[in-house]
Amino acid sequence: MLQQTTTSAVLPYYEKWLNLFPNMQALARASSQKVLKAWAGLGYYQRSINLHQAARMMCRENSCMVPDSYGDLIALPGCGPYITAAVLSIAYGQPFPVLDANVRRVVMRLAGIHSQLSPRIDRILLPRIRAIFPERNSGDFNQAIMELGALVCRPRNPSCLVCPVQRFCLAFERGEQEVIPTPKRRTCQKIETVVGIIRHGRRYLIQKRPPQGPLAGLWEFPGGKREKGETLRGALHRELQEELAAEVKIGQQLLRVRHSYTRFQVTLFAFGCEFTGSPKLKRGTHRWVSVRTMKSYPFPSGSARIVRFLEAYDSQRDHSRLMG
Repeated sequence: MLQQTTTSAVLPYYEKWLNLFPNMQALARASSQKVLKAWAGLGYYQRSINLHQAARMMCRENSCMVPDSYGDLIALPGCGPYITAAVLSIAYGQPFPVLDANVRRVVMRLAGIHSQLSPRIDRILLPRIRAIFPERNSGDFNQAIMELGALVCRPRNPSCLVCPVQRFCLAFERGEQEVIPTPKRRTCQKIETVVGIIRHGRRYLIQKRPPQGPLAGLWEFPGGKREKGETLRGALHRELQEELAAEVKIGQQLLRVRHSYTRFQVTLFAFGCEFTGSPKLKRGTHRWVSVRTMKSYPFPSGSARIVRFLEAYDSQRDHSRLMG
């Protein structure tokens, strides 16, 4: 059921399925009509046909038991390499790594591999997974890496700030998370942006993006796009005036981040800043947060490098270096 369908969508059908077919014998004895009726609404109906046929084969040839050998299991209808590896590792603890779209994306980003997301790349990815595959608890490992891809290393806006393997990730280091795997070829626009790192005590000012448009609803540091003919500092001064209606003192450039999105290639310049007047902050749009708290906010992938940079400064407790 979980093939090409999310867990949240599957759960109600799974519970109904178990009530109708509490064991393999019940499924094997059921009519095709009853099986298809129980599956109605999930789509991809060939999955139910294959499952029904497989149940009948297992009851006829293997005493209604799921085979524990790769050759016997993959011979069943609907059991390709992914299903076979998942069942053998999770049910029987056998060392077979799984490769689904989520796992492929995680491994490709970790290794910095630019390619389309396709089973054709498995010959490159499988040796890399096998190199780190544990001898024990193979099912736990497979489920963990699948969940990592589904919940953290998502296709868009991956949550790099809370990723447990961030420090091993070449895509994160290069700012290429959004373009690995390689998206369909599109014209890529180059943009330069400037942001102000504004600190008050141990907290930093962040703001929420509008609910519509690019990166809608995500959080970011105040700033914006550099217009033609503007200097970096001039652009930042204008943006902070427009967004916060306050005068600021712009300190040194702290870092430059390059990040690629599907349709944009962004170079982001971050400057340390201080307010010299009272800003107009909006409730719900602006917040003062600590670096530790930032990890609970959804940021664009490009901003994750800034947060990691601030973690180093925060641990040194050296505000003066932010302003130069």
